[in-house]
Amino acid sequence: MISHPSRHCTVELQALPSRIGQVRRIVSAQLRYWHMDSLIDRAMLGVTELLSNVHRHARPDKTCTVEIELLLDRLTVSVRDHDPRLPEVEDAQPLATCGRGLAMVAAVSESWGVRPDGASGKVVWFTLPTPAPAGAVLSPLYAGERASRVLPEVEPVEPVLEPALETRGPQRAPARSAVAG
Repeated sequence: MISHPSRHCTVELQALPSRIGQVRRIVSAQLRYWHMDSLIDRAMLGVTELLSNVHRHARPDKTCTVEIELLLDRLTVSVRDHDPRLPEVEDAQPLATCGRGLAMVAAVSESWGVRPDGASGKVVWFTLPTPAPAGAVLSPLYAGERASRVLPEVEPVEPVLEPALETRGPQRAPARSAVAG
């Protein structure tokens, strides 16, 4: 029996169009498993854009690693490749067919960024806030794992008694005919 399920998933791939669809399905299934269904659409858009950038721009090869990690109150999605050139957000023209990927990632995410990874590579990442149930308080019990949800203490409330309604004799519903007309 697993008492604390993993909150980390890593997939290595060649960033080819057919593989991008497979990674989208893996990420979607993982988010469903973690009960984070509300994050699926934004995570899919972000991971598609980042993998498309690897496919389009990365050199010397298209090998990359997608990592998703669920920690406390946020989901982090990152893509690591072997190209040291850092991406830039472009100011795409209205009719341009490309150049909006990172701007879209920035628009749907809580934060995003890029960092060098060793001598030859980089990591591009974005974060999404996780939904918290109303009235729940996060309790950081285990570093690196989803915290337990603890409901706040509530003081007992005395029941409010409504005054009794006065009635005069038995109450009956008005008679209705079963025959139309």
